Amino acid sequence: MDKNSIIENTIQFVKQELKGAEGGHDWFHIERVFKNSILISKEEKVDVFVVSLAALLHDIADPKFYNGDETVGPKVATEFLEKQEVTIEIIEHVVHIINHISFKNSFEKGVEKFTSKELEVVQDADRLDAIGAIGIARCFNYGGFKNRALYNPEIIPNLEMTKEEYKKSDAPTINHFYEKLLLLKDKMNTTSGKKIASQRHDFMKTYLKQFYDEWNGLK
Repeated sequence: MDKNSIIENTIQFVKQELKGAEGGHDWFHIERVFKNSILISKEEKVDVFVVSLAALLHDIADPKFYNGDETVGPKVATEFLEKQEVTIEIIEHVVHIINHISFKNSFEKGVEKFTSKELEVVQDADRLDAIGAIGIARCFNYGGFKNRALYNPEIIPNLEMTKEEYKKSDAPTINHFYEKLLLLKDKMNTTSGKKIASQRHDFMKTYLKQFYDEWNGLK
């Protein structure tokens, strides 16, 4: 089977699998990450086929919606790609990307990390979707999905969380800006990713100023 057919089959598979998914982790999130991955790839020396498959499958079974089980996504992706007769080497690369793309893994210290240019591209594209206007919308959508408070001045952000604390956190949504979103600009891997992230970062800072002004009755 040719690569274009495999990618098209993957798109259809992901659309079907994510029907009814939470709005911040649905097909449209995948589509945005896929498009940004292709955009960033134009400036990087990468295997675009690997980048495409990883971008499309990176959230095929997000652990947040599977009781924290981080094995489901890689398993689903592997089984699908095997049916598409993708080579073992590419499947392994895609699964490594799925296993290492998440922000929460940055909390693990001293753990040997997998690295590749393809991972860097897809990770940047995924992180770009977590910041800026869409990132803000996704953040509050997920907070509502989890019935979290918008903001509570008495609960300050925890900047020293472990991976487990991060996964179990039920803090107000605004705290997530400080615990993740505002940190992403400086964690971007590629030149293109850094450039796009800078503008989206500034937009979030402007939004937060407006939020606090309204909260405090100043505007």
